[in-house]
Amino acid sequence: MAPTGLLESFLAAIQASLSVLLVMFYGGVAAHFQILDAGSTKAISKICVRMFLPALLITKIGSELEVDSADRYGIILLWALICHLVSFLMGIVAHLFLGMPDWTTVALMFNNTTSYPLLLIGALDETGILESLIGDGDETTGQAIERAKSYFLVFATVSSCLTFAVGPRLIDSENAPEEDEESEDELQHGGDSLHSSDSYTVVDDEAHERSTLLPAARFENLVRDSSFFPSTRKPSTTPHSSSGRRRASIVPKKHWVHLGVRAKWWLLFISDFFNAPLLGAIIGAIIGLTPALHRAFFYDAADGGIFTAWLTASLKNIGGLFVPLPVVVAGVSLYTSYQQGRQGSQGGSNTFPKVTVTFFILFIRFIVWPALSIAVIYALASRTGVLGDDPMLWFAMMLMPTGPPAMKLIALVQVSNADEAEEQYIAKVLSISYLISPILSITVVGSLIASQASR
Repeated sequence: MAPTGLLESFLAAIQASLSVLLVMFYGGVAAHFQILDAGSTKAISKICVRMFLPALLITKIGSELEVDSADRYGIILLWALICHLVSFLMGIVAHLFLGMPDWTTVALMFNNTTSYPLLLIGALDETGILESLIGDGDETTGQAIERAKSYFLVFATVSSCLTFAVGPRLIDSENAPEEDEESEDELQHGGDSLHSSDSYTVVDDEAHERSTLLPAARFENLVRDSSFFPSTRKPSTTPHSSSGRRRASIVPKKHWVHLGVRAKWWLLFISDFFNAPLLGAIIGAIIGLTPALHRAFFYDAADGGIFTAWLTASLKNIGGLFVPLPVVVAGVSLYTSYQQGRQGSQGGSNTFPKVTVTFFILFIRFIVWPALSIAVIYALASRTGVLGDDPMLWFAMMLMPTGPPAMKLIALVQVSNADEAEEQYIAKVLSISYLISPILSITVVGSLIASQASR
């Protein structure tokens, strides 16, 4: 690429990054003028996860995933698992050997994998710099962009499944569970006291709200082990966040009480992987891989698309709402946390982020991962054939593990008995990470150049 082209690409990437940042800023403005508050954003996040994101996954994955392209999505699934595993190991090293807080692992393991990159890729489309990644043939830029969005959504689905299955256990890893024989006796002899109306809910910027399907009320005194690995010890009776308790089990109580503590831990752990986004992704995959369904949902009416004009169109409409709304919610959350932090500082509590922890997180998320992902994908794309011949796939994979930590970190900390000062501390770390997010322009340009060179 010529120097002029490089400068144009960098300026376009800066504009795209600023576009995303401005959407978040609008959320802060809405919070400042009290148009949105914590209650309203919680409702928005809930509908995003239960309706908008699944609809987006159905339409994007369903329309792009076909038998001929299934191997690409398999590659993304493998890449997602590798990225999260490497990030997990980085976080464990930071926590166990460098003495950083346990939530550092989550901040490194989970970046904003849905709303932020989808907005960014859409803004990059407006700048026109992605035209060089269009494959041979009659494909348009719009078609390539839609395919890239489906790639990001598959990566995000893996992140969603891991978030509330692994995240809370990582943050709570310092709190060793204590023996509580009384709670076990109460569960075995007083099982009728379980309340089926109790629920446990967590909401975050990417709207990955979860409600588990295993028991309930007294159950968290027996089974909710706060450590990452299963233990024969029973959890502490210390109450968790005021968010509520876990929803009552669909498993009959008479069967549940006969299970061992380890079996209950594993059942709960496995159930935490299942959520609404995963269901949407599965439905989308089934539609995409079934030729008759794919034709019915995404072909023109004249070609057999009996659902395209009404059902598919409606799903696309509500799915499109997911992309900007979580970013607006993130702006509201950051503004609210900033205001609370200022009030705390005025009261004499200094919660400004520790420089070392903040720098380490930002260094990994904005420098180490971009350099690592670009180098690995470039090597595989240019020297092997394992990644196929789709430059848009290479470009998306280079960006997937990069960027600011997910806002879900605040939600996870809130259910792990963290004090208010620590929550404000984390909120400020997140604020800084999003404020400097335009630095990703360098990553965008580097990924673009590497993808072009790989061809």
